[in-house]
Amino acid sequence: MRSAVFKLMIPVTMFMLFVTLGCLPVNAQNEKPPNLQGGPENKERVRYPVSNVILQQRYPETIVLRGPQTGNAVALTFDDGPDPRFTSQVLDILKENNIKATFFLMGSRAKAYPDLVKRIINEGHIVGNHTYWHPNLVKQGDIATLKTEVSSTEDELANLIGYRTKLFRAPYGFLYNELVEKLRDMNYTVAGWSVDSLDWQESPPEQITYNVVSNIHPGAVILMHDGAAWDEDRTNTIKSLRQIIPALKEQGMKFETLPQLLNIPYKK
Repeated sequence: MRSAVFKLMIPVTMFMLFVTLGCLPVNAQNEKPPNLQGGPENKERVRYPVSNVILQQRYPETIVLRGPQTGNAVALTFDDGPDPRFTSQVLDILKENNIKATFFLMGSRAKAYPDLVKRIINEGHIVGNHTYWHPNLVKQGDIATLKTEVSSTEDELANLIGYRTKLFRAPYGFLYNELVEKLRDMNYTVAGWSVDSLDWQESPPEQITYNVVSNIHPGAVILMHDGAAWDEDRTNTIKSLRQIIPALKEQGMKFETLPQLLNIPYKK
């Protein structure tokens, strides 16, 4: 009897040892991806400390919100990934439609899900920096936090994608003058958006589609999310993509990455 119990205990003990030492994949240790430190989008985005339009007017060489309005190109951009619950489904739809997009990734999630980051790159998409833990930079209110968050993410992404990204988007889009100036000094282009899908409100897919299609314009930078906080769901984002893409194609729009649309570099 003791021998049988001992044999049963060995695999259990080894499993606990692997978990402790970090030998098992992150998603095997923890079903939830690293959370958004600053809080869910649907609670934080209502604050809006300083308009990105105002900041872009103050720092036109650093902040970009849209591309040329003389053509027929738009850019799909996605924040808060990689998220194993939703990112793969977004990538599947983009691949089906031969569309390249731009993904602003969290450093903590990139570390947790490196295979998703590599898939993004291997399928021809562009990656940008979205901080490590997704804090509210304005609420934190200090340059040191910004520098740590951005540098840590830059290092993590560089290890996975083979270059240092030059593109940055702030969590919730929240910045103020001094933060923009620091990002400029760190050789970043700060990417905002001109069309907000408002998918973080988790509206029905038809409403998310309407938010995009009714506000579309040549040169539009479209904000969507392939990641979410633990208690948020991006299922309707995925469903809306299947409506948005054909609707915009019907209007004669073509899809480009953010660097293509703006004719800017994405590597340092």
